[in-house]
Amino acid sequence: MHAVILAGGKGVRLRPYTTALPKPLVPIGDQHAILEIVLRQLSTAGFTHCTIAIGHLGEIIRAYVGDGSQWGMTVDYATEESPLGTMGPLLTLRDRLPETFLVMNGDVLTDLDYADVLRHHRASGAPLTIATYARKVHIDFGVLTTDASRVVAFTEKPSMDYRVSMGVYGLSRSTLEGYTPGLPLGFDELVLDLLSARNQPYAYEFDGYWLDIGRPDDYDRANAEFTTQKSLLLKGA
Repeated sequence: MHAVILAGGKGVRLRPYTTALPKPLVPIGDQHAILEIVLRQLSTAGFTHCTIAIGHLGEIIRAYVGDGSQWGMTVDYATEESPLGTMGPLLTLRDRLPETFLVMNGDVLTDLDYADVLRHHRASGAPLTIATYARKVHIDFGVLTTDASRVVAFTEKPSMDYRVSMGVYGLSRSTLEGYTPGLPLGFDELVLDLLSARNQPYAYEFDGYWLDIGRPDDYDRANAEFTTQKSLLLKGA
């Protein structure tokens, strides 16, 4: 099984932690970087090959990870010379990838079964499989519904339930056909194109542990929780 880790971003929202380190290498706990945890999880799940898309401070990632042999994997790299969006780096890699593969952000902490996501993707026949997580938003205001300046409904401090992308995907190489290598391609653009073509992606619903480390508050939470979640995140690794 083959995985692609997207690790080319500048991690602007996580500054100052990412001033000198790429976001996937910020430490979690006393011993581990985020990227190390992800690679150990992928290896344990049975992935044998990983391509890391690097950009900002990418040489530090290359020096840290090397050829992946310490995790029993083969790791190679694709360098992003300019920002290409979430899916753009895959276009330059397309000829190096198998027909189905896993794609994920390099800053995700989760006990998601990556191999199961890929198995479900293959079985579904969908062009794209999106690992999703349930979220609830509490609105602290009374919400009005209006029509022609008239209030037609009112809800006091409602809650909204919805599912979000976890930043982990099963993807088919054929889904990338028709896009131009070297040009940016965002996840949002790809999904909207698939929906417009009535070629719906598949949702892989997950309700375990997931934390997207995008902001300093998320990073502080990850460190605070890591001691109690370590056995869950690194089980079998």
